[in-house]
Amino acid sequence: MSIPFYNRALQSRLSRLETGSGKIKLILGPRQSGKTTLLCHHIGSTRNVVSINLQDRRMRRMYEIDDARLVRELEAAVGADTVFIDEIQKVPELLEDVQYLYDRYPGRYRFFLTGSSSRQLKRRSSNLLPGRVHTLLLPPVMLAEQREALLLPLRSVPDPRFPFRSLEDYLLYGNLPGLYQESRDAWADTLAGYVELYIENEIRQESMVNDMGAFVRFLRLAALESGQFVNFTKLARAVGVAVNTLRNFYQILEDTYVGIRLLPFGRNRKRIMRSPRFLFFDIGVRHLLAELPLNQTLLTLGAGLIFEQSILTELHYRCCFHGKGFRLSTWRTASGAEVDAIIETPDEFIPIEIKWTENPSPRDARHLETFMNLHNEMSKRAYLICRAPARQKLSDRTTVIPWNEF
Repeated sequence: MSIPFYNRALQSRLSRLETGSGKIKLILGPRQSGKTTLLCHHIGSTRNVVSINLQDRRMRRMYEIDDARLVRELEAAVGADTVFIDEIQKVPELLEDVQYLYDRYPGRYRFFLTGSSSRQLKRRSSNLLPGRVHTLLLPPVMLAEQREALLLPLRSVPDPRFPFRSLEDYLLYGNLPGLYQESRDAWADTLAGYVELYIENEIRQESMVNDMGAFVRFLRLAALESGQFVNFTKLARAVGVAVNTLRNFYQILEDTYVGIRLLPFGRNRKRIMRSPRFLFFDIGVRHLLAELPLNQTLLTLGAGLIFEQSILTELHYRCCFHGKGFRLSTWRTASGAEVDAIIETPDEFIPIEIKWTENPSPRDARHLETFMNLHNEMSKRAYLICRAPARQKLSDRTTVIPWNEF
């Protein structure tokens, strides 16, 4: 039985970039977000492709011990016009060969690279590929890829799209694309396998930390605290490490695209709290890292916090998709006023409140109004995202949006 392919929003951007330039395409993102599947579909079968999968240990070893192997292979490959290197961070030295071939033979090759960790690439690609590369991020499936969206809509995604699911399924299992190829009964095992793969392949094999025991303890506590404002001192004490070590652990989460740092909104006229909020890239993976049960009990005890994290993650990735000038930030003042998220765009600031309720009231919008009053030149509208069955107006400037429309 053939596995169905569902379209992604990033496909249209890839096509536009190919039309506009011959630059190297580097697709980054967490493991199993669909990078390889997307590029295989985009490249297609009509080209003469040289494909290198650095997940394959034997292939990886060949390129590690023979510095110039890639150059020799491509110079000898008659008719080859496309080069696809999967998980380039496994042998980052290949970036030197990519640069040499790109400069030596202008227009001869289309280069497509993927990576699930930026730790090695940050040091090398910044030196080797300036002005030569388009870097793109592929997250798990976004709700805005599955249906039309009001806030930061994406370019229309052609059918077939990933099927839309129930809110309960999103909040329990997240939105990794691989789940759509399996029965619901297998989802929990797939997520458990992801967690094991992440710890073993990304962390242990890449020697990212010296104390694996401390890092595993950190992962569980960080996942339990996901979505909250981070108290580095308190969490470091609980993990049993120095504060600087804990900060490095959080940086590893970001470098491997498993963690998302939401910084405080920085343009306030009143004193604000400066701690960031941290999220995990997928709510289902977060549950497994936190060792929480994937059942109804989890939603009964913590649906509001889980719902908020899921919406924040979605909005963060929409900002990433729109690119420079778009950012998701947080806002909390020392006096107690707090807004869950601020969508910062080049033209406006849009405050967002997230509530689990089905029956929002004007009181739920009070901090949204406070933020708009403080930033009235750039902030003219606000939204409350919740489980209400239809859109509502809470005030002249604040609109309620159902979770399946935002």
